[in-house]
Amino acid sequence: MVGKLLGPEIREMISQRDFTSLRSVFTDWSIPDLAEVLSDLEVEEQVIFFRVLPHTTAAETFEYLDVETQTDLLHAMGQEQVVGILNEMSADDRTALLEELPANVVSQLLRLLTPEERTVAQTLLNYPEESVGRLMTPDFIAVPEDWTVSEVLDYIRKHGHASETLNVIYVVDAMGNLVNDVRISEFLIKPIHSVVGNLQGHQITPLKVTDLQNHAVMQFKKYDRSALPVVDSEDKLVGIVTVDDILDVVEEQNTEDIQKLGGMQALDDPYLDVSLLAMVRKRAVWLMVLFLGQTVTASIMGYYEKEISTAVVLALFVPLIISSGGNSGSQATTLVIRAMALGEVTLDDWWQVMKREIQAGICLGALLGALGLLRITVWSAFSSEYGEHWFLVGLTITFALLGVVIWGTLCGAMLPFLLKKMGLDPATSSAPFVATLVDVTGLVIYFSVAILLLRGTLL
Repeated sequence: MVGKLLGPEIREMISQRDFTSLRSVFTDWSIPDLAEVLSDLEVEEQVIFFRVLPHTTAAETFEYLDVETQTDLLHAMGQEQVVGILNEMSADDRTALLEELPANVVSQLLRLLTPEERTVAQTLLNYPEESVGRLMTPDFIAVPEDWTVSEVLDYIRKHGHASETLNVIYVVDAMGNLVNDVRISEFLIKPIHSVVGNLQGHQITPLKVTDLQNHAVMQFKKYDRSALPVVDSEDKLVGIVTVDDILDVVEEQNTEDIQKLGGMQALDDPYLDVSLLAMVRKRAVWLMVLFLGQTVTASIMGYYEKEISTAVVLALFVPLIISSGGNSGSQATTLVIRAMALGEVTLDDWWQVMKREIQAGICLGALLGALGLLRITVWSAFSSEYGEHWFLVGLTITFALLGVVIWGTLCGAMLPFLLKKMGLDPATSSAPFVATLVDVTGLVIYFSVAILLLRGTLL
């Protein structure tokens, strides 16, 4: 909102090169507000905007921008500006930017870093993609366990400005191994001569640099912390992961899962930044797969052509039957996939989930079946559309709905387990895919029930 209100005024100052007024406007602004204003400006204006800001403020503002805006700015800025921003950026945010860029661009940018920052950047980039090592920052406060509170506070005053967070102080032994982590409040309330090793800390399991980022998300949820320590293969403390980076991971994962549930490949970039060709390619694959699946439905309808021509009334309820099965399957697969994502269910819970969904399918199928029978009964009281055997038609619909809903619920619940067992992403069992699968099998169930109940009357 701030950017939209002041955008014209900011542009006017930039066009007039009134840098003094521009600098005074931003003096008391928060970093998120500065980033919001910047996002509404053209690239050339953004470059001038950054020249006005102090180096530290410029780097912090740069970290708030999306990768595409950051990339455009790096191309438009002079080398001196790029050097200043890259060296001032926090290590984790800089890694997030570099891992999105082409290898040749990354090499060029790494050469602009100071030797110390280049070493940090290369170390983080050498960790596997999607690992905790790519998320962590080496900017933290660690102190020996034999120090006193007084020594720790003096150290914080001298070096605390470079730390990502001061909420927790990490305690290490002489080998650099993590011993404990202590909240800053402990150092503020304890006598200054107290030994750090005797302070009350939190014995938690640290993250490993090679852990998957999904694991880090679960650990943050478990411990309810703003930061967690990261150790290497020798259990030496090498960094921390903060909750703001975890929130980015959660947002990215949720977005990917939602897009897959919609029956498409996950987008690699924000919606408006994806080219038309890429958008079509991401969506066309699944649409073609689903289309081919629906052609099987047409083939099944042709197989039962004789029954349909003999009892035309059966065709009236085909959309009702297949939509009910598809909807129940979509519900089940959405619930199970989300439960998997939250860690509420694992592969070992498949039998429990199956029993639960069969029970739910019976209840839901019976409810829809009763509703269908009621509808046919009421309609037949005022119309002869369903003929003299309307009650048998009603029973056919009732039992078909019961079977289709049970089958749809079971398919929707079990397919994510099957895919995960095969090492695939459960979100791939998207709602449209389950719906198409249940559509095909639902017709077989429907006409099988019809043949059984209507033989000798309508058939």
